[in-house]
Amino acid sequence: MINHLYETDFELFEYPFDGDVSKYVMELRKSLQKCQDLTPLRLIILVKSALQHFDQRYIIRRTWGYEKRFSDVEIRTVFLLGVGNDPKIQAKIEREYLLYQDIIQVNFTDTYYNNKIEREYLLYQDIIQVNFTDTYYNNTIKTMIGFKWIVTKCPHAKFYLFSDDDMYLSIKNLLRYIRHPTKYPDYLSDVKSPMNEMLNRLRRQLVELDLPDDVRFYSGYVKQATPFRNVFSKFHMPLEEYKYDTYPLYATAGAYILSREALVDMYYTSLYTKHFRFDDVYLGILARKTNIMPYHSNYFNLFKVKYTPDNYKYLISSHGYQDPQELLKVWTEQKEIGNA
Repeated sequence: MINHLYETDFELFEYPFDGDVSKYVMELRKSLQKCQDLTPLRLIILVKSALQHFDQRYIIRRTWGYEKRFSDVEIRTVFLLGVGNDPKIQAKIEREYLLYQDIIQVNFTDTYYNNKIEREYLLYQDIIQVNFTDTYYNNTIKTMIGFKWIVTKCPHAKFYLFSDDDMYLSIKNLLRYIRHPTKYPDYLSDVKSPMNEMLNRLRRQLVELDLPDDVRFYSGYVKQATPFRNVFSKFHMPLEEYKYDTYPLYATAGAYILSREALVDMYYTSLYTKHFRFDDVYLGILARKTNIMPYHSNYFNLFKVKYTPDNYKYLISSHGYQDPQELLKVWTEQKEIGNA
């Protein structure tokens, strides 16, 4: 409690680097033109996954991470992994690599090629594995590796969804949401009006709805929290690491969506911004330094939403699906009734 007395008012917020980073961001963005001729993607899903969560990744590939779910929407899914010290887990990941060939590997050394994650990669080719220890406090590293991979390897999607591997997600609802975030889901109900003339007009409008290509959009369950100064808390934040009495607005880390323009600006801003251990707060810091206002939606959920078909009709995300079979059951039911 005493530490709170020494906090600095958030109105005085600065976070190293303290200067104006905008000129550096614009300079670094110039190299992105090299990828403009590639087929544009609507959405890339990046799943922050723990090494040992093979079952979660398997079910995600069959449910909300399935790339061919929509014939008219180009989607890609990748998994972000660190490395561990357990050779049994590494061997298991190698088999996953060989089976799915959907893993994207970054900065691998020969010691990793005889493990299970490699086989998972070979099978699915959707895993980004980087040489850092996969722990909770390294989530910021994992997230920013995802940002770097996007900017250097796949910057031509319009939107990027970041998610934990214990989430229920409706990609169908997400795609509806990013067409008209401020009117979701009301505009969907309007389209279903029984008046034929109005219906046809609204359907045409629905097709035409979309955010502009240059929008800087960062959205999810947005909150503004205060630092925990209790030394016994998992979220303890010492004054020497962060001296202000409030964190900037941020979207909680379970699931959030970024437009390409927002992500690129935030990534380049990160090159001039000190590391911070909590990944969602760090993105809030980057957003503030880049003058991007996070947009809140109640359809992204910080906690687990009790399942009923009606509760999940317009829901985009729900946390707490550690059981992959529960995720499969709920997602399959929602798909059958047209909500996933």
